[in-house]
Amino acid sequence: MNKEIYAAPLQGYTDGMWRRAHSKIYGGVTAYFTPFIRIEKDDVRPRDIRDLSAGTFGDVAVIPQIIFNSTDEFERLVDKLASLGKKRIDLNLGCPFPPQVKHGRGAGALRRELMEKVAELINGRYSELYFSVKMRPGISSCDEWLPLCDIINSMTLSHVTIHPRIAIRQYEGKADIDTFKRMNEHINHHIVYNGDLRATTDLHEISDRFDGTIGMMIGRGLLMRPSLAAEYIEGEEWSRSRRMEALCEFHSLIYDGYADRLCGNAQILSKIKPFWDYLEPEIGRKAWKSIHKATSLPSYLSFVEKALADSGNSAFDI
Repeated sequence: MNKEIYAAPLQGYTDGMWRRAHSKIYGGVTAYFTPFIRIEKDDVRPRDIRDLSAGTFGDVAVIPQIIFNSTDEFERLVDKLASLGKKRIDLNLGCPFPPQVKHGRGAGALRRELMEKVAELINGRYSELYFSVKMRPGISSCDEWLPLCDIINSMTLSHVTIHPRIAIRQYEGKADIDTFKRMNEHINHHIVYNGDLRATTDLHEISDRFDGTIGMMIGRGLLMRPSLAAEYIEGEEWSRSRRMEALCEFHSLIYDGYADRLCGNAQILSKIKPFWDYLEPEIGRKAWKSIHKATSLPSYLSFVEKALADSGNSAFDI
């Protein structure tokens, strides 16, 4: 039986435009998690709230994720989301990027005093909301989570997503499966696995090895192969022609969305070019390099059209 598939939040990539287009073209995802929402200039960042409103096609859930370094930030973020009618909130306890960790957010929030206060709020004041956690084992050691295990277990959570890499490694090297196994055995919540899921074989391997987990969260794997979740759920690998046809539609939806919303070619170009960052395996090195070298919107569109046409798809329309 297939596990549930969640789309991981990735700053600069999985924004509302991406989520809406992916849910329409591909599907296979139970819920999309937003890139983290945070406090900036002493207020909840407005663009994060605007992005949250994008939603998805159909009834696929969009779950806001928050990042915080204090109970004050935690409460202000939760209060804002609750005022917007949001009932499910994910806590980012795993962001590995140094600027966030340095200021006590993401993986840097795994501090006993802070987590004790957050647990009290979750179990008390915010008991009518549904929380989940996405975490790493720690910043520089794979055992930093252990002293906090009792606090995490005391929280009322729908699930805990574990990315088994320490923060200082960011996304380098392989995910530490042994660490995941230990955390899975000690954390008394439903567990979701996250890390190095780039092919359906990876999904089946983790699913079979950790049968008790409820799901898997895919991040870069969906950027590299947007059809990955759908292929896993359908139990069948998509042909190259089907993948390329879908990629054309996917890109067109996102491009049209940015073109309607943004002002000027430069803005559109800066937003749409990252779409291709992880797609070199799908379109080839030469086409990938050409797209990334584009310095104007017309040249970009020309390179994209050629890349997709050379890949055997003539249905591209912009």
